[in-house]
Amino acid sequence: MSKENFPIESFKAIQTPFYYYDMELLDETLSIIKEETAKYGFTEHYAIKANANPTLLKKIASYGFGADCVSGGEVKAALEAGFDPAKIVFAGVGKADWEIETALDGGIFCFNVESVPEAEIINSIAGAKGVKASVEIRVNPNVDAHTHAKITTGLSENKFGINLSQLPQVIEKIDNLENLELIGLHFHIGSQITDLKVFEALCSKVNEITGEFAASGRMFKNLNFGGGLGIDYQDPDGGRIPDFKGYFKVFDTCVKRNSDVKLHFELGRAVVAQCGTLISKVLYIKEGEVKKFAILDAGFTELIRPAMYDAYHSIENITSSDTEEVYDVVGPICESSDVFAKDRKLGKAKRGDLFALRSAGAYGEVMASQYNLRQLPKAYFSNNLK
Repeated sequence: MSKENFPIESFKAIQTPFYYYDMELLDETLSIIKEETAKYGFTEHYAIKANANPTLLKKIASYGFGADCVSGGEVKAALEAGFDPAKIVFAGVGKADWEIETALDGGIFCFNVESVPEAEIINSIAGAKGVKASVEIRVNPNVDAHTHAKITTGLSENKFGINLSQLPQVIEKIDNLENLELIGLHFHIGSQITDLKVFEALCSKVNEITGEFAASGRMFKNLNFGGGLGIDYQDPDGGRIPDFKGYFKVFDTCVKRNSDVKLHFELGRAVVAQCGTLISKVLYIKEGEVKKFAILDAGFTELIRPAMYDAYHSIENITSSDTEEVYDVVGPICESSDVFAKDRKLGKAKRGDLFALRSAGAYGEVMASQYNLRQLPKAYFSNNLK
């Protein structure tokens, strides 16, 4: 969305900082995902950790997608938003007993199991409830996602999943747990992946794994490939919608399977990132000896990605003239890492100007904190801007 399309006059009446969601863009994105997954009979489980805003969750659930949860709180949020329990998966390396109980009571589709001790606890809790829990084993395929080290999850050194050398023993162990049913394998190698060849490599590795088990008579009826598809942070207007067509085609083309095998996905960032923008007001323009600072009323408490991941976000002065100046764009938090961008060329800024920090729909609001005892910002939506 270019700055001409932002409802700037409405923004001026709202206390900053706040999150703004383009619901028309979200609808367009969801429609494309639904079309592409239906083409191949794939199932999408929206990764709630990307954005758990209740309005967005209800919208996504209305398209018939499932949910990927990584906490008991997310399982509750998914159920409250109207996601079909039969399409909810629960992942994560550290599921607490109450979270497992919540998921079992909710009748979810399956648990993505990441260790033998976890499988044993799920088995015990399921037995006490007199139910059988469906599980998939999260496999660490040791495929390099070629992304930021802090969002890589599929290497042997990462905390996630079962390493390939351990997989046969883990399968045997789960087979002997009477309250569990092993229904498939789960893979997720990382996030913000923009090179589709990485997913081709993942498919090849999965084919190798499933082929070895098939040779001994073991078949898996569900293969969950996680998420990871990246977005265009550099050009949010030119890259409004990720290449879902190319992404899903890779798996249809590259995964060797028979018609009984179901493919599942857990896209999150790609679904919601581009529809969200953090709107912030300029508090001060500070002239240093070597730098000019645009000090905003938003900080890493509202958008932590630049501080945590050195992440790039497009920033626009949506109330500026055409004259440009170079700024370090910073927040008010009492930390040196509270910097959104350095040496960024923007429209000449003054106190009270509104800045739009783009592509903030994923890992923005959901990671907001009250550090420095700051208030959590509100969210506003294009179809109901009040």
